[in-house]
Amino acid sequence: MASSATLRLSVIQRHLSSQRREEVSGDGQGGVGVEERCGGARRGCEGVVWAATGGGERQDGQGSDNNPLPSLPRRRQEVLKWNGWGYKDSQFVVHKEKDYYVSFTGNRYKIGNLVLPHFANWVRETLGVNFDDCTPPQPPPQPQHFPQPTIQQDFLDEIQTLGITHSLEGEDRLFRAHGHTLAEIFTLREGMFPRIPDLVVWPKNHSEVEKLVDLACRCQTALIPFGGGTSVSGALLCPEEESRMIVSLDTSQMCRILWLDEKNLTARIEAGIIGQDLEKQLHVRGYTTGHEPDSYEFSSLGGWVATRASGMKKNIYGNIEDLVVQVKVVTPVGTVERYTAGPRLSAGPDVHHFILGSEGTLGVITEVTIKVRPLPIIQRYGSIAFPDFASGVSCMREVALHRCQPASIRLMDNEQFKFGHALKPPTGLLGLLTDGIKKVYITRIRGFDVNLMCVATLLFEGCEQEVTSQEKRLYAIALNNKGIPAGEANGERGYMLTFVIAYIRDLGFDYGIVAESFETSVPWDRVYTLCHNVKHRIKSECKAKGIQHTFVTCRVTQTYDAGACVYFYFAFNYRGLSDPVHVYEEIEGNARNEILGCGGSISHHHGVGKIRRQWMNQTFSEPSLGAIRAVKQYFDPDNIFANGNLL
Repeated sequence: MASSATLRLSVIQRHLSSQRREEVSGDGQGGVGVEERCGGARRGCEGVVWAATGGGERQDGQGSDNNPLPSLPRRRQEVLKWNGWGYKDSQFVVHKEKDYYVSFTGNRYKIGNLVLPHFANWVRETLGVNFDDCTPPQPPPQPQHFPQPTIQQDFLDEIQTLGITHSLEGEDRLFRAHGHTLAEIFTLREGMFPRIPDLVVWPKNHSEVEKLVDLACRCQTALIPFGGGTSVSGALLCPEEESRMIVSLDTSQMCRILWLDEKNLTARIEAGIIGQDLEKQLHVRGYTTGHEPDSYEFSSLGGWVATRASGMKKNIYGNIEDLVVQVKVVTPVGTVERYTAGPRLSAGPDVHHFILGSEGTLGVITEVTIKVRPLPIIQRYGSIAFPDFASGVSCMREVALHRCQPASIRLMDNEQFKFGHALKPPTGLLGLLTDGIKKVYITRIRGFDVNLMCVATLLFEGCEQEVTSQEKRLYAIALNNKGIPAGEANGERGYMLTFVIAYIRDLGFDYGIVAESFETSVPWDRVYTLCHNVKHRIKSECKAKGIQHTFVTCRVTQTYDAGACVYFYFAFNYRGLSDPVHVYEEIEGNARNEILGCGGSISHHHGVGKIRRQWMNQTFSEPSLGAIRAVKQYFDPDNIFANGNLL
């Protein structure tokens, strides 16, 4: 969310506050204030009130007041792990005194510098881990161990003439050679990719991207756009068969908010900006996009558009396709954009839908006009305990039916409920239910079984009147579905854990555990069946392969009129297996077949990339796939954008 510990936590703390926010003054031509809703008019609606005066990396190394420097440096390896998720100073660590225990380092997250006394036991009991058997990753590669770059000299000479920032260094190339699938991170820990980008370039604006794409076409050089690098679909992997020079086009220095229009509640933003910087800059002026995916700290606006991303608060703000007003994309045949900024257009097929979900196969997204909203006056958390998962799903369906979803509502199954308890600092046995009286009430008086119950976490946003009314309606629906309120602290903590759960996989690798997440969307009448069948299929596959220790869990994370998003986590102990990545991919592939058999989709928001291409013909008819191929052929006849995603 924010680059430093203080800034990063300030955004989370904003979610933890239930107090009315004070008006914030803007730095533009007029005052920018929080909208006084529920009985008040918003002030200062005078059109564009903030226009960019600089930003990015200037020669003096400073950003402008309107657009400060990016939170992440151009050499991201200085701040981020080269072979795992997130910040170098943030990780789960195993300690041994009388017994083993786990802590989380750093102070970027609320869980930081806390001892987690239950987690080590949970890992041992659930996944059979022996903490005396540790396999650390390989050290960073030495210069001679990076694959030698393929150089197209004319291309290199011209970008030097143009003054476009670039690098041939192995570390820069490797950092942009991958995303964060299990296979990619395992490769970083154990070996090396057969092909990595030959050159990295950092354009500063749309004009430089146009020059780079034109140059790539003239020199027959392959381009792979790089945003935040958080892909979990293999989208950034370099095709091994590509014989041309591969250039990673890193958009991170295109990170300015070009203008903010208060009257129309829109902003024009360069596509390389990462989520935490976008929100940080909007917040000080009293605004938000409301788009908050799990990868929010590191993923980019352009990446959101390219993958049809979804955020945790889509119930209020919408998915990325609902937020986009205009996009500008540089393709080999020219710049693609829609000139009108009207709220809706009936003028044939929408050109935006060629770009949304195109995953870097057609061009480089350079600028996006996106909707913004005034910051909510109140953010309030909540949670609901249910006796079983079926009751929770029934409640989620009814909430969606009445369209009274809060900003975020997510239902965890029992396995995830107990997993969340294991990540608590020193507290009582039931962890997620912090009030002792409520524990007694839920387990003894209401008769909930700790091994069956599940919890939904809630985040409400709005003014006091809106939030209070929404809470009343939602808790009444929960009561009709055997649910009871389980406290604000549970919801608050569950939301925070969203941002640290990805760090757990790196710890698991050290002790013989492989883990990955995958997701789907599914109609309401099949949600429960799909969750049950997929978990059963995974467990059966593991048993057939002799895998004794597994962890399979799911949560319902997004709700719609016609269905929901279901998100799975799957981990197993691979000690004794010679090729754990292949085993995992085989099991997940069969789980994906089960998802499709139950009426689910190949993806809700992760995208296709390379690892889900095989299921595209089960998603679209052949004429539909032919149309996608035709669009690719028109925009990119020489396959300059040769990442090999989608088809």
